[in-house]
Amino acid sequence: MKKVGSDTWIQLLGMLGVLAGLVFVGLEMRQSQQIALAAQQQARAALNVGHLNSFTESGIDHQFVVWEENFNYELSKEEIAFRNQYHVSWHLYENDYYQYRQGLMDESTWSAKKVGIQNIYNMCRGRVIYAHRVRVFAEEFRAIVEALPDECAE
Repeated sequence: MKKVGSDTWIQLLGMLGVLAGLVFVGLEMRQSQQIALAAQQQARAALNVGHLNSFTESGIDHQFVVWEENFNYELSKEEIAFRNQYHVSWHLYENDYYQYRQGLMDESTWSAKKVGIQNIYNMCRGRVIYAHRVRVFAEEFRAIVEALPDECAE
C-alpha cells in the first residue's frame, strides 16, 4: 500500500473547506431569499392596511364598495370602522401565517396568533366579510381557520 503524503491531506482538507464554504453560501442565499419574499409579503400587507385605513378615514365601507360593488349603503361610522378593521385583521393574520410558514415566527408566537384568528373568525358580525375574503386565502391558511371552533354556526 502506498502511503498518502501530507500534501495530499492538505489539499483534501482545502477542498473540503471550499466545499463547506460553498454549502454555507448556498444556505445563506436561500435564507436571504426567504427573508426577501417575507419582506415582500409584509410590504403587500402594509399597503393593503394603508388602503383600508384611507377608506376608514374617508368614511367609506371597503366591503360594500370593493367586494360587493354596492354604493348605496347606510352604515354608521362605527360600523364602517369595524368592517374595515375586520379586513385589516385578516390581512395581518394572513401575513403572520406567511411569516410563520417561512420559519420567521416561532411556535409560541404563532400559537398566540391563532387565538387572535379564532377571535376574529368568531365575530359573527364580520362573517359576511370572511365569506368574501376566504376565497383569496391560501388553501393552507383557509384550512387552519376553518378547523377552528365555529361559534357563529350555532
